[in-house]
Amino acid sequence: MRNLISATVLAAGALATSIIPAAAQSIDDSVNQLFANSTGWFVNFIFSPFPGTSFPWIVAWLVVAATVFTLYFGFVQFTAFRHSISLVKGDYSDPNDAGEVSHFQALATALSGTVGLGNIAGVAVAVGIGGPGATFWMILAGLMGMASKFTECTLGVKYRNEYDDGTVSGGPMYYLTKGFAERGLPGGKALAVLFSIFCILGALGGGNMFQANQAHQQISGIVGQYPGWITGMIFAAVVFAVIVGGLKSIARVTEKVVPFMGVMYVAAALIIILLNADKVGWAFGQIFDGAFTGLGVAGGMVGALIQGFKRAAFSNEAGVGSAAIAHSAVRTKEPITEGFVSLLEPFIDTVVICTMTALVIIITQQMMIDPVTGNYMLNEAGTAIATIDGNTGVSLTSAAFGSAISWFPYVLALAVILFAFSTMISWSYYGLKAWTYLFGEGQTKEIVFKVIFCIFVIIGAAANLGPVIDFSDAAIFAMAVVNIFGLYLLMPIVKQELKSYTSRLKSGEIKKFN
Repeated sequence: MRNLISATVLAAGALATSIIPAAAQSIDDSVNQLFANSTGWFVNFIFSPFPGTSFPWIVAWLVVAATVFTLYFGFVQFTAFRHSISLVKGDYSDPNDAGEVSHFQALATALSGTVGLGNIAGVAVAVGIGGPGATFWMILAGLMGMASKFTECTLGVKYRNEYDDGTVSGGPMYYLTKGFAERGLPGGKALAVLFSIFCILGALGGGNMFQANQAHQQISGIVGQYPGWITGMIFAAVVFAVIVGGLKSIARVTEKVVPFMGVMYVAAALIIILLNADKVGWAFGQIFDGAFTGLGVAGGMVGALIQGFKRAAFSNEAGVGSAAIAHSAVRTKEPITEGFVSLLEPFIDTVVICTMTALVIIITQQMMIDPVTGNYMLNEAGTAIATIDGNTGVSLTSAAFGSAISWFPYVLALAVILFAFSTMISWSYYGLKAWTYLFGEGQTKEIVFKVIFCIFVIIGAAANLGPVIDFSDAAIFAMAVVNIFGLYLLMPIVKQELKSYTSRLKSGEIKKFN
């Protein structure tokens, strides 16, 4: 009898062991299929190309806007760069000004929403499809995007709502409403509502689903395959514990996490670059040649340009309007000062960190080159460059670092976790402010959104990369459609603020506090 019971227990255990993983995998598959089927139409619309070309209209929308703002404000990203650093240091900060966070905390919070897996996985996607030349266009997009960020964050502070309890709410939904009304322009309220809807979708997509997805991929690559919803549950619990405390809680975390993870990642990249110093010149040659010739990659020069601009926009979010929400909470009475601070974001995010990632991938020669033609070899489908072991996304970046430092994938796993975590908590705030704009302020309404946000963290970890990254891009770029339209009509107000501030700064009326 005892043997029969033991045999029954063992059989039941074996059956459970086989059923649980299968059920978990079934959940992952079901979530992925449902997600792909329900969002495909949205993705196709946002990334539809101009007739007769392969150039997406949304990329042109962002590029033209960044160029317009760069010229309109007299290359402010270069002329105000030094003063921006002084502001971040707190040289002109009055502790008595209205707002919730310092210039540095606002920058750290916004950076935590941009410095993320777009810098690791996104760059690998861009270089893997567009070749090294995509890096050149990524840097150019980052430099021009600094002017877009300057414009939107200045408006975010100028038209924010300040409440009696010391909290503030700001962002595109507020400057579209108030700014349009101030200039006597119609449609501001409708645009604000539309932006808020897209912002919520962006928060649930690029703000957490993509982050959770790539974090799971990196972790499972080290510890072995397991269901994605498990990673999602862990991330959701930790994220909820932070975001339930509001912006000040988020700022306290990001001001510590962002500098640490940024320095750690850049330092590791620099070590690999220095170890391969003899290949740096060759790598930059690949970047410049590929930017204008394509080096035989899919899509040629145009393909490199499209991928470079797409990845830069996804990574630094210049023109999207998301960062304006975080920067609106800064302690200042001069809106233009936060515009100056914010222009540092695309520089740090894209020009520095994204370039480091691209250089490591190129230098370690993870992408396969045809020894006869010197061009990069395409994969069997002809849609991307063939890589060693067929790696893509974060796996390609991990392989590149690991080829130079064998134990680095473990460090990168930590970086991925920190990047994903910091991005999710920042985007939870962006989505929350859009949510409260639509449904009103209140603790219960805030908790409802935070719970929904954390549920989507779990969904993102369980879905496959393809539909997640497509939806992430589409939702965030949709925000830019509405936001940039508003910026065009409101940029004269920013120019007035710029002229007023610079004249007072030169006259000595604006003085340092420290």
